Amino acid sequence: MIQIYVDADACPVKEEVFRVAKRHGLTVHVVANSRINLPRDPLFKLMVVSGRFDAADDWIVEQAGATDIAITSDIPLASRCLKKGSRVLDPKGRVFTDDSIGDALASRELSAFLRDMGEMGGGPKPYSPRDRSQFLNTLENQIQALLKTERLKPGSAQP
Repeated sequence: MIQIYVDADACPVKEEVFRVAKRHGLTVHVVANSRINLPRDPLFKLMVVSGRFDAADDWIVEQAGATDIAITSDIPLASRCLKKGSRVLDPKGRVFTDDSIGDALASRELSAFLRDMGEMGGGPKPYSPRDRSQFLNTLENQIQALLKTERLKPGSAQP
């Protein structure tokens, strides 16, 4: 069964995840460092982790598996989830893959170095309606791909 794991502390698409998950009947694990409000639904589960550095990341990696989707903008977490076989996307709808994660990690390190040197300032571009739309399309596509994979497994009901 597909489950969705949300690295929630700075995630701008939680409501979109809830809407899509509800439509498909999927469990969503919202992982945060502090309590946040979730819609009242047995499909949505909040996991509040300690304030320890990377506690949320560690919990997600321990739980997520090959039929799951992780949503995060944290590139090292994305890399760890990919190693577990999970599908990973960021809140703007970018899909992390085994082929793309190396470049993403390298870009992250380069950006951090340039910021430390004072050569680069600011943060990410503001979140736009187009980003939200791209995320929704990508999430739906990832769910459909996993559902198709599940239907094609030996012993499962064929469409």
